[in-house]
Amino acid sequence: MTSASTSTTGTTATRPAPRPRADALRNRERIVTAAREMFVEFGPDVPFDEIARRAGIGNATLYRHFPDRDALVQEVVVSVMSRTTERALEAAAEEADTFEALRRFTHAAADERIGALCPMLSGAFDHDHPELLAERARLEEAVEALFERAQAAGRLRTDVAVGDLLVGLSQLTRPLPGSACPHFDRFVHRHLQLFLDGLETPARSELPGTAATLEDLRREL
Repeated sequence: MTSASTSTTGTTATRPAPRPRADALRNRERIVTAAREMFVEFGPDVPFDEIARRAGIGNATLYRHFPDRDALVQEVVVSVMSRTTERALEAAAEEADTFEALRRFTHAAADERIGALCPMLSGAFDHDHPELLAERARLEEAVEALFERAQAAGRLRTDVAVGDLLVGLSQLTRPLPGSACPHFDRFVHRHLQLFLDGLETPARSELPGTAATLEDLRREL
């Protein structure tokens, strides 16, 4: 007679991994949300106990989910990329005007704090982690699609590339950790609108240099 964990051939059966409990999933989400907020406000070196306090959990719970800072930073980066990708897909599906779809995505990406990724991406965590690479590819594909549609429709100037949009978005939304600018956010959408006006056709000037591509950005990471 075989045991419950052994097949008739004598090999050990593989049991499915237990699903995380609902409260564990909620705690993990609260940690990631709190870390995202605090990384934006203070940078990625904010103490873990402050993140735990913001999340409303104990330090032990935080460490059970994320044993070190690199693991938490990576999770936050993936989360921000995923949420930003969803904003791009929503804009493409719901806006008939291709440039308005691009405009909507750009403002939504600012609200998702995508500018906070830059200081975090300089960290020591695994930049080649499959989940991170997959989410980055998904985001790039979604933004490229918005860009190409707007250019094909004659709504976006042709001497720019996706990298130009992402660099501008990053520079205009990047937080100033620990700065004395608590109301910085109120300027972000105003300045993004000025930037977007410069991308729309007809072009009002000739741009110096060459368009920034995604490949250019990858080389900088």
